[in-house]
Amino acid sequence: MLENLNKYNIVLASKSPRRQELLKGIGLQFTVLTKDVDESYSSEMSVFDVAPFLSYKKAKAFEDKELPDNYMIITADTVVIVGDKILGKPKDYNDACEMLRLLSGRKHSVVTGVTICTKEKIKTFSATSKVSFETLDEEEIKYYVDTYKPFDKAGSYGIQEWIGYVGVNSVEGSYFNVMGLPTQKLYQILKRF
Repeated sequence: MLENLNKYNIVLASKSPRRQELLKGIGLQFTVLTKDVDESYSSEMSVFDVAPFLSYKKAKAFEDKELPDNYMIITADTVVIVGDKILGKPKDYNDACEMLRLLSGRKHSVVTGVTICTKEKIKTFSATSKVSFETLDEEEIKYYVDTYKPFDKAGSYGIQEWIGYVGVNSVEGSYFNVMGLPTQKLYQILKRF
């Protein structure tokens, strides 16, 4: 599968162990290489455009050294959106609890932007999933944050962890997108790349 990519050294530009696991899951061999990128964006931008914009920005960071012909860079960024507000990674314990209170009993969107970049072309796309949370009580919120320390996760939760088992009552769209990579959509695009 994906023999069309055999000519490339594939690089995943993400420290996320979940993205690494998901990319392995679709059968890709890759190395991990990351760069520090300024993740700021215009407040005028639609909240649904932020994740693809940031994934593109992360891919462009690799252009300062010209990409060798045989390299493919894959970057991604995930945001959690409640109403018109983006929930990034929590700053601390209190921020994590506050985000979970905001998600409790509500539906929110998870948008992951992905950019695939080679010397010849660059392709950016996004996927959106809608997640509905059960109402969480204070004890459940504190238990989750104390036990799982979700400080590296957008929206302060990982759907594949305890909170996903007990708090998520429905997902419309890709479950793996909520984890951080829309694997089915990525696979289809890579097949045609």
